[in-house]
Amino acid sequence: MGPSRPLAVLAVLALAAPAAAGCHHEDVATARASAAAPVARVPLVGSGFPPDAASAKAQLAGLKVEWGRNWETYKRENFGRYWSDETDAVGGRNGCDTRDDVLRRDLDDLREGDRNPCVVLSGTLHDPYTGKVLPYTYRRASQIQTDHVVALGAAWRGGAYAWTPQRRLEYANDLDVLLAVDKQTNYDKGSRTADKWRPPRRAYWCEYARRYTGIKARYGLSVTAPEKLALQEMLATCTP
Repeated sequence: MGPSRPLAVLAVLALAAPAAAGCHHEDVATARASAAAPVARVPLVGSGFPPDAASAKAQLAGLKVEWGRNWETYKRENFGRYWSDETDAVGGRNGCDTRDDVLRRDLDDLREGDRNPCVVLSGTLHDPYTGKVLPYTYRRASQIQTDHVVALGAAWRGGAYAWTPQRRLEYANDLDVLLAVDKQTNYDKGSRTADKWRPPRRAYWCEYARRYTGIKARYGLSVTAPEKLALQEMLATCTP
């Protein structure tokens, strides 16, 4: 006598389970690979950025020198209210939030999401401004913030007031303009220019000035005379 119908059904399900489980794992892997593909294709650093010391010095010499303008009209929302992936700036159009891109680039011991490679689950920041070692864990309060090396207010005064809204949105989300840094130090910096604020960690002055100058040059922003002098002083700390 053959097995009863319920037993037969259970037997079929038991035989099918390993195959189904295998398909599930394959589907997850395929979905992750599909999601990771556009993320991996978009570089998180611009070509030739930051410029080396010699290039930065040459770029600085070519910047327009003038006092900042229209400071009284600056508003943060002039650069967009939120992070945006919809720009052609470095890191744009890869499907990831700008802040996540910064974390993926700047954190060590990085652990990304299994299903969404954009999401950073954990990592460690060696803060360039202070040298502090700062842990990061997804959904927990963090001492890490995203800093615009040339602050939005400073960019506005240096010429961004005359840009289109899309150009300002691009600037605000350009990964070469951004760094993951210590939260309190970012607050201390605010929108100060290089003549009014320098990284507490002197060893970072050279790279800070190279980044700062490279940003000014890329976007055609002017510098004030004291700002230019401060950048020259920091670039002078670069070793040959």
